[in-house]
Amino acid sequence: MMLREGQVEAVHDFKGSQELTVTITACPDNAEQFFIGQKVQVLSYPQLIGKILCGDRVRFDCSPLQRNLGTGGFGLVTSLCERLPADELPANDGHIMKARYSPSQYLVSALEEQQSPWHESMSRAENLEGMPVVGIDLHSQLPAVIAGIRAENPGAKIVYVYTDGGALPAFFSRNISLLRQNQWLASVITAGQAFGGDLEAINTFSALLAAQHVVNADNAIVGQGPGNAGSGTPFGYSGFDLSAFLTQAALGGGRPICALRISKADARPRHQGISHHSLRILSGFVPVALTVPFPVFCGEGGGQAELIEADFSKLLEQQSRLISSHHELKRCSTVGLYAALSTCPVNLSTMGRSLNQDSAQFLSAAVAGRVAAQML
Repeated sequence: MMLREGQVEAVHDFKGSQELTVTITACPDNAEQFFIGQKVQVLSYPQLIGKILCGDRVRFDCSPLQRNLGTGGFGLVTSLCERLPADELPANDGHIMKARYSPSQYLVSALEEQQSPWHESMSRAENLEGMPVVGIDLHSQLPAVIAGIRAENPGAKIVYVYTDGGALPAFFSRNISLLRQNQWLASVITAGQAFGGDLEAINTFSALLAAQHVVNADNAIVGQGPGNAGSGTPFGYSGFDLSAFLTQAALGGGRPICALRISKADARPRHQGISHHSLRILSGFVPVALTVPFPVFCGEGGGQAELIEADFSKLLEQQSRLISSHHELKRCSTVGLYAALSTCPVNLSTMGRSLNQDSAQFLSAAVAGRVAAQML
């Protein structure tokens, strides 16, 4: 940890979060950076900390700044220093604790618990009844999958099951905020230790059941929030949990679809073509057959011409054989999808690369959405 105290100089309010400019007023004796008088950008969650005002003094962790972690370049507020926020407890006498036994544990009213208005529906729910479920490895794929669904069915009711592999608070995600604001998402269900969605679920499969039996979704998308953790080792990445979620969807009566992670722009060899993340999951760790949409690039839009080059096409075909022996590889054209992605209300970005810079990444996710919509 790297704790500092500071005075809030400016506040920018967003749905579920606040961005603060803070002048540091206290630091430890052994500090080698982030000194008294320095201004830093800090993120705060009102539902955990209380609403912060200009002039407040706050304590915050600046280790994300030191490590340049994927928190948007912000430190994170841990507490208000001189006043306590008003008491606030969840509705329906909720008693499920998330981020359990950490200083930021968060009490919620879960869908499943006895006092919940959805308890009876969840007591009867045992099967996904054929609901298409798109699994994503990266949070940045979410808006692209939705764009693909909407290209086929603009009125689709889409639910995002937000898992706990990345950021635990869903209100950290600007993608979610803008997608909800623009009515591209009907609901967000936070599962496991994740919290802050429209609805809370105790585990991921229960969240999928709620998408079907409580929200009446046409399509569900399941995957982690922002902040994917990776190590460069074969299995040391947080997206690997997707294998379990897709297996649960299949065994639970859903129609699971895995969105491939494909890139030509990523300089790392393990992510060239079909990422080793997708290949590891699909070649040996999902024991049931899935639908795996495979993009047939058409050259439309910026950055796509190089996707139909012979060398890249040959690489994708070679990699796809590792998948097709286990799953149904469903070839799907990208015609019209670049235009659909261009209408997205959020800024499409993956590892700092835009739609033009890494169109394969977003088109492969959009193809998964298109196939999911066609299943209805």
